[in-house]
Amino acid sequence: MKQMNEKKYFMKKAIAISKRSVLNNGGPFGAVIVKDGEIIASSNNKVTINNDPTAHAEVMAIRKACKKLKTFDLSGCELYASCEPCPMCLSAMYWAHIDRYYYANQKEDAKKIGFDDHFIYEELDKNPKKRSMPREQLMREEALEAFEMWENKSDKIEY
Repeated sequence: MKQMNEKKYFMKKAIAISKRSVLNNGGPFGAVIVKDGEIIASSNNKVTINNDPTAHAEVMAIRKACKKLKTFDLSGCELYASCEPCPMCLSAMYWAHIDRYYYANQKEDAKKIGFDDHFIYEELDKNPKKRSMPREQLMREEALEAFEMWENKSDKIEY
Protein backbone atom coordinates (compact mmCIF):
# COMPACT_ATOMS: atom_id res chain seq x y z
CA MET A 1 0.00 0.00 0.00
CA LYS A 2 2.81 2.41 0.86
CA GLN A 3 4.41 1.79 -2.53
CA MET A 4 1.14 2.55 -4.37
CA ASN A 5 0.67 5.75 -2.37
CA GLU A 6 4.22 6.77 -3.26
CA LYS A 7 3.58 6.13 -6.96
CA LYS A 8 0.38 8.16 -6.82
CA TYR A 9 2.22 10.98 -5.03
CA PHE A 10 4.83 11.23 -7.79
CA MET A 11 2.21 10.97 -10.54
CA LYS A 12 0.19 13.75 -8.89
CA LYS A 13 3.34 15.89 -9.05
CA ALA A 14 3.76 15.19 -12.79
CA ILE A 15 0.09 16.00 -13.42
CA ALA A 16 0.32 19.22 -11.40
CA ILE A 17 3.34 20.25 -13.48
CA SER A 18 1.36 19.60 -16.68
CA LYS A 19 -1.48 21.83 -15.46
CA ARG A 20 0.89 24.64 -14.44
CA SER A 21 2.55 24.34 -17.84
CA VAL A 22 -0.73 25.07 -19.61
CA LEU A 23 -1.18 28.21 -17.48
CA ASN A 24 2.37 29.36 -18.33
CA ASN A 25 2.24 28.90 -22.13
CA GLY A 26 3.83 25.46 -22.18
CA GLY A 27 2.40 22.24 -23.55
CA PRO A 28 0.11 20.14 -21.32
CA PHE A 29 2.79 17.69 -20.24
CA GLY A 30 4.81 17.16 -17.06
CA ALA A 31 7.46 14.70 -15.93
CA VAL A 32 9.16 13.78 -12.67
CA ILE A 33 12.27 11.63 -12.21
CA VAL A 34 12.63 9.76 -8.94
CA LYS A 35 15.62 7.99 -7.43
CA ASP A 36 15.52 6.17 -4.10
CA GLY A 37 12.08 7.61 -3.32
CA GLU A 38 13.15 11.21 -3.90
CA ILE A 39 12.36 13.58 -6.76
CA ILE A 40 15.66 14.50 -8.38
CA ALA A 41 14.30 16.37 -11.41
CA SER A 42 11.06 17.55 -12.93
CA SER A 43 9.95 19.60 -15.90
CA ASN A 44 7.09 20.67 -18.04
CA ASN A 45 6.93 20.73 -21.82
CA LYS A 46 8.88 23.77 -23.09
CA VAL A 47 8.66 23.34 -26.86
CA THR A 48 7.01 26.72 -27.51
CA ILE A 49 8.72 28.48 -24.60
CA ASN A 50 12.22 27.50 -25.79
CA ASN A 51 11.43 27.27 -29.51
CA ASP A 52 12.86 23.76 -29.29
CA PRO A 53 10.91 20.79 -30.70
CA THR A 54 12.93 18.43 -28.49
CA ALA A 55 12.01 20.23 -25.26
CA HIS A 56 9.38 17.70 -24.22
CA ALA A 57 8.80 17.29 -20.48
CA GLU A 58 10.52 13.90 -20.29
CA VAL A 59 13.60 15.05 -22.21
CA MET A 60 13.88 18.23 -20.14
CA ALA A 61 13.58 16.22 -16.90
CA ILE A 62 16.24 13.77 -18.13
CA ARG A 63 18.58 16.68 -18.89
CA LYS A 64 18.06 18.13 -15.41
CA ALA A 65 18.53 14.74 -13.70
CA CYS A 66 21.76 14.04 -15.58
CA LYS A 67 23.09 17.47 -14.71
CA LYS A 68 22.16 17.09 -11.03
CA LEU A 69 23.62 13.59 -10.74
CA LYS A 70 26.59 14.43 -12.98
CA THR A 71 26.04 11.35 -15.14
CA PHE A 72 24.47 10.30 -18.41
CA ASP A 73 23.30 7.00 -16.87
CA LEU A 74 20.06 7.25 -14.92
CA SER A 75 19.98 3.59 -13.86
CA GLY A 76 18.10 3.33 -10.60
CA CYS A 77 15.67 6.07 -11.63
CA GLU A 78 11.99 5.97 -12.46
CA LEU A 79 10.12 8.48 -14.58
CA TYR A 80 6.54 9.62 -14.01
CA ALA A 81 4.91 11.31 -17.01
CA SER A 82 1.52 12.94 -17.25
CA CYS A 83 1.12 11.31 -20.67
CA GLU A 84 2.41 8.23 -22.44
CA PRO A 85 5.81 9.18 -23.90
CA CYS A 86 6.21 9.91 -27.60
CA PRO A 87 8.79 7.93 -29.61
CA MET A 88 11.49 10.58 -29.04
CA CYS A 89 10.96 10.64 -25.28
CA LEU A 90 10.77 6.88 -25.04
CA SER A 91 14.05 6.63 -26.95
CA ALA A 92 15.65 9.19 -24.63
CA MET A 93 14.46 7.17 -21.64
CA TYR A 94 16.09 4.04 -23.05
CA TRP A 95 19.34 5.92 -23.78
CA ALA A 96 19.30 7.30 -20.22
CA HIS A 97 18.74 3.79 -18.81
CA ILE A 98 15.61 4.76 -16.88
CA ASP A 99 14.58 1.62 -14.94
CA ARG A 100 10.81 2.04 -15.25
CA TYR A 101 8.23 4.60 -16.23
CA TYR A 102 4.65 5.36 -15.31
CA TYR A 103 2.20 7.46 -17.28
CA ALA A 104 -1.30 8.88 -16.84
CA ASN A 105 -2.88 9.97 -20.15
CA GLN A 106 -2.63 7.68 -23.16
CA LYS A 107 -1.28 8.66 -26.57
CA GLU A 108 -4.86 8.46 -27.86
CA ASP A 109 -5.85 11.14 -25.33
CA ALA A 110 -3.05 13.36 -26.64
CA LYS A 111 -4.16 12.74 -30.22
CA LYS A 112 -7.65 14.05 -29.40
CA ILE A 113 -6.19 17.45 -28.49
CA GLY A 114 -3.82 17.72 -31.45
CA PHE A 115 -0.69 15.91 -30.24
CA ASP A 116 -0.65 12.97 -32.64
CA ASP A 117 2.59 11.03 -32.88
CA HIS A 118 1.04 8.06 -34.68
CA PHE A 119 2.60 9.17 -37.96
CA ILE A 120 6.06 8.72 -36.41
CA TYR A 121 5.28 5.13 -35.46
CA GLU A 122 4.03 4.57 -39.01
CA GLU A 123 7.17 6.11 -40.49
CA LEU A 124 9.40 3.90 -38.34
CA ASP A 125 7.59 0.81 -39.60
CA LYS A 126 8.20 1.75 -43.24
CA ASN A 127 11.14 0.81 -45.36
CA PRO A 128 13.48 3.84 -45.00
CA LYS A 129 13.29 4.45 -48.77
CA LYS A 130 9.50 4.89 -48.49
CA ARG A 131 9.44 7.36 -45.60
CA SER A 132 8.02 10.83 -46.16
CA MET A 133 11.29 12.57 -45.24
CA PRO A 134 13.77 12.18 -48.10
CA ARG A 135 17.17 10.80 -47.18
CA GLU A 136 20.52 10.49 -48.89
CA GLN A 137 23.73 8.91 -47.66
CA LEU A 138 26.92 10.89 -48.23
CA MET A 139 30.63 10.35 -47.48
CA ARG A 140 30.36 7.07 -45.54
CA GLU A 141 34.04 6.15 -45.99
CA GLU A 142 35.19 9.45 -44.50
CA ALA A 143 32.73 9.16 -41.63
CA LEU A 144 33.83 5.61 -40.81
CA GLU A 145 37.20 7.04 -39.76
CA ALA A 146 35.60 8.46 -36.60
CA PHE A 147 34.09 5.05 -35.82
CA GLU A 148 37.46 3.39 -36.29
CA MET A 149 39.07 5.98 -34.01
CA TRP A 150 36.41 5.26 -31.38
CA GLU A 151 36.80 1.51 -31.71
CA ASN A 152 40.57 1.79 -31.16
CA LYS A 153 40.41 4.37 -28.37
CA SER A 154 41.66 2.77 -25.16
CA ASP A 155 40.30 5.40 -22.76
CA LYS A 156 36.79 5.79 -24.19
CA ILE A 157 33.81 6.21 -21.91
CA GLU A 158 31.22 3.80 -23.21
CA TYR A 159 27.53 4.47 -23.04
